[in-house]
Amino acid sequence: MFEIIRYSSEHADEWNVFVAASKNGTFLFDRRYMDYHSDRFSDHSLMVYYEGRLYGLLPANEEGDCWASHRGLTYGGLIMDAKVTAALTVTFFRELNEYLHQQGFRRVLYKCIPWIYHQLAAEEDLYAISQTCDARLAERDLGTVIIQRNAIRWERVRRRALKRAQDAGIMVERSDDLAAFWKVLEDNLALKYDSKPVHTLEEMTLLKSRFPENIVLYLAKRDGEVLSGILLYVTAQVARAQYSSATPQGKQLGAIDITYDRIINQDYRHLPYFEFGTSALDHTNHINESLVFQKEGFGGRTFCWDRYEWEIA
Repeated sequence: MFEIIRYSSEHADEWNVFVAASKNGTFLFDRRYMDYHSDRFSDHSLMVYYEGRLYGLLPANEEGDCWASHRGLTYGGLIMDAKVTAALTVTFFRELNEYLHQQGFRRVLYKCIPWIYHQLAAEEDLYAISQTCDARLAERDLGTVIIQRNAIRWERVRRRALKRAQDAGIMVERSDDLAAFWKVLEDNLALKYDSKPVHTLEEMTLLKSRFPENIVLYLAKRDGEVLSGILLYVTAQVARAQYSSATPQGKQLGAIDITYDRIINQDYRHLPYFEFGTSALDHTNHINESLVFQKEGFGGRTFCWDRYEWEIA
């Protein structure tokens, strides 16, 4: 019933057009974003056709006998348009398993696209993998989101930090100076977690040049000195804090707080959701309590990022 083909570069335009018109896709699925790190993954993305029409996309890579929702993306799953139906999707996943079996895969790791990114309801895939694949929950990560129409007042500690930043004369501006922010980010991650950003400065500079309206940087400064920054990933539904960091002085003066105030309460108030990202420790299902506490102080509350797995008979 379905025709399933493996993605190749000659299909890039068709792929990107479908993503742009889909009900649950974002710019992360555009091949100009996905392919920036193509050398790190063995891509095995799929394009699905029904009666000659493109029905859906599955960004994925292969790891031995495992077919996985693309590891280089924050979220994944079946990208769909408004014409997708529940019954057909159930049938599709049955045929997908047959395809994967024929390709030599024995296991699937599947990341779903969180509901806050859906422009229309788009959980046909979750029903289908439960009904046809005997999928089980493999990992549940903790995310934090503000639903803007029901925004909660900031906690006192965050309001006090905002006042401190305002009294200190800190100014927030939208900026293209990724290098200045990356220095703050790298220093902070090295000191606090002995780690590095997922993206290099060169990679993020390339991605920002390709998606200037989707990747947006805010810097907080005093007397020309960068004290903090927040790098946003902006989609139709969500402004997401992809990276945020501050210098030691910036933390003392509330530079992050005044930057979030500008972003959440002013510039992106019109979007339905503001998302802070996840707070589990290295996919251990143990939460970083201090990080969650900070996000909840801004009015964020919990939603879940789920990943599923199943075996292919």
